[in-house]
Amino acid sequence: MAEIRVVQYGLGPIGQELARLVVRRPGLALVGGIDIAPDLMGQELGEVLGLEPVGVLVSDDAGGVLAGSKPDVVLHATGSSLEQVVPQIETVIKQGASVISTCEELVWPFIRYPELSQRLDQLARQRRVSVLGAGVNPGFVMDKLAITLMGACQEVRGVHIERVVDAARRREPLQRKVGAGLSVASFEKLAAAGKVRHVGLTESAYMVSNVLGLKEIVVTEDIRPVIAEQDMRTDYLTVHRGEVAGVEQVATITVDNEEKIRLSLRIYIQAEEFDHIAIDGVPPINMTIAGGVHGDRATAAIVVNCIPAVLDARPGLRTMVEIPLRYRVLNMHTM
Repeated sequence: MAEIRVVQYGLGPIGQELARLVVRRPGLALVGGIDIAPDLMGQELGEVLGLEPVGVLVSDDAGGVLAGSKPDVVLHATGSSLEQVVPQIETVIKQGASVISTCEELVWPFIRYPELSQRLDQLARQRRVSVLGAGVNPGFVMDKLAITLMGACQEVRGVHIERVVDAARRREPLQRKVGAGLSVASFEKLAAAGKVRHVGLTESAYMVSNVLGLKEIVVTEDIRPVIAEQDMRTDYLTVHRGEVAGVEQVATITVDNEEKIRLSLRIYIQAEEFDHIAIDGVPPINMTIAGGVHGDRATAAIVVNCIPAVLDARPGLRTMVEIPLRYRVLNMHTM
């Protein structure tokens, strides 16, 4: 059976992690690389990835790459804002390829962006391709994994999910995005403008709420800084005692003043990592992953592991609720 043709759109840290995994997986062929960074233009994609040459040059001409390479699926990793990346995704759809994007707001866009969601869904249906927002958070730990565990419950009254991430072990953009190294005053100013935060927590809450069938919900999200108690250093920045080490965000969903869902996320330098899911149900379920799930590596794995299911899915805008996720080695014996 022919290999699945894959184009990588966006070659930042996550995009490169995705592309390297594509190269390693039997059954997948990396046939294009798209990025607007001037220092990447014209470079051999394999060399950008630190691998052997793959016979592809990086280009900023998305339409040209897509038309020339004719991919089955495009892995998209350029931004968190759905409004900003929709034109890119539409370009891919119009070329007849399915899309799996790490855009956090695409994981459950129906509440925040109903018109954009409908537009993407209609276009994908017209071109008979599928579009999916995927990742580890949102897309897995604080939504799909909890929803999967809920399948063992006769009744679910509430869900509480807690995730703690050591930002020092993550890429520089994430460390900057959670405010590491800022003064408290600067953090609060940027947080008020929506420029310092983890994107996607509310989307996870919406996804879980939808599965629970909750109606007339009230959603709140609180963002506050985690303050460093000592000087700390990462590969990218220094945090002094009293400065911001990261962010704590809490998203809650209540119905008739009763809390049904609470998602608590702390991402800061030198955090002790873990993931915990508590389901108030029949039976109750409590699960802790000691050491947590590594965000960058797991995101790449989830996106790549979703490729076969997305290509088999009904055309349109799909979600992780309906896409089966399992480890796959793609070759002639498993396809």
